[in-house]
Amino acid sequence: MNILIIYAHPEPKSFNGALKDLAVSELTSLGHQVKVSDLYSMNFKAVADSEDFIERENKEFLKYAVEQKNAVKTDSFSKDIQEEQEKLVWADFVIFQFPLWWYSVPAILKGWFDRVFASGFVYSRDMRYDTGGLKGRKAFVSITTGSPKEAYTPYGMDGDIYEKILYHINHGMLYFAGLDPVEPFIAWTPSHDEEERKRYLEEYKWRLHHLLEIHSIPYHPHSHYDEKHQLKNEYRK
Repeated sequence: MNILIIYAHPEPKSFNGALKDLAVSELTSLGHQVKVSDLYSMNFKAVADSEDFIERENKEFLKYAVEQKNAVKTDSFSKDIQEEQEKLVWADFVIFQFPLWWYSVPAILKGWFDRVFASGFVYSRDMRYDTGGLKGRKAFVSITTGSPKEAYTPYGMDGDIYEKILYHINHGMLYFAGLDPVEPFIAWTPSHDEEERKRYLEEYKWRLHHLLEIHSIPYHPHSHYDEKHQLKNEYRK
């Protein structure tokens, strides 16, 4: 497979860095083709603005999504956006490696989504979720946390990590763009214990060897919703 790793951590010697390095070495040894977008080392621009377009449809007023659609049609994205989009088209599987910061992704990765997951490229009025532009590809998030696993349960202090915290990423970013999100890999508080870090690396190694066996997260397809974006009665539990 062609596997793309989107890596967002400022310290190469971090545990996130170790997980990324393990993924590269293991996946390559298994015969996969691997590319890495190391956003911090690339100094990837996180702010979406008018400089993202070589040509503008409207030079007097910036409506970002409209300019994204125009850039798709005219092949006029800035070079950094175009290169990331080409990697996504190349990929069969995408891994997002990052620390969970403020219940979400680091700012540099959020900027990557804002700029790369462009209107007309991954979504439109009739192209979203299971019909999104990146359909046919799988993806998962691999994250580290600062709080223990117990804090992220349905009754935990930080809230259910699967249904609440990661929902906006798995459903609102990955699935919305057409990717098929599979169950995440989570290393809970890896900075606290060397033995735990070793165990997580072994667990991650096993996952990397069984990528296609990981269960997809079950989300409703676009066709299960009505014209008001409400889940049709026959699909409600």
